[in-house]
Amino acid sequence: MPDMTELAQQFMTTLPHSVLLGMQAERMGDGEAVISMPYKDELVGDPHTGVIHGGAVSSLMDTCCGAAVMCHPDNKGGTATIDLRIDYMRPAAPGQTITAHATCYHFSRSVAFVRAVAMDEDSEHPVATATGAFTVEAKR
Repeated sequence: MPDMTELAQQFMTTLPHSVLLGMQAERMGDGEAVISMPYKDELVGDPHTGVIHGGAVSSLMDTCCGAAVMCHPDNKGGTATIDLRIDYMRPAAPGQTITAHATCYHFSRSVAFVRAVAMDEDSEHPVATATGAFTVEAKR
């Protein structure tokens, strides 16, 4: 399957929420997506520490997981989140970009299953991990 990064970035610019969060498609294709979100003062959840709000991290991971489903070779249409579980492992380092990497690891007739990890720039330890289920449009 061809790299869909440019197409994904164009699509993301039509989503006001993704634009507001500053999301950038880094890599996309064959059921995998990588999306980054730069640090922004407007996204800080704790002004004393400068840590990004968990809701922004959650949005990044949800968008990345959905993108992985969208670019899966068996996907013939759109998708929507059915279930998304996020485990927050540690706070992201203030001032750093957070990057999510999602993989669609199983694709059925009606549901796609995805795993994701979010990392900041300095650590080898995840900021958060996610597992999710997403709708799949029926094949025609």
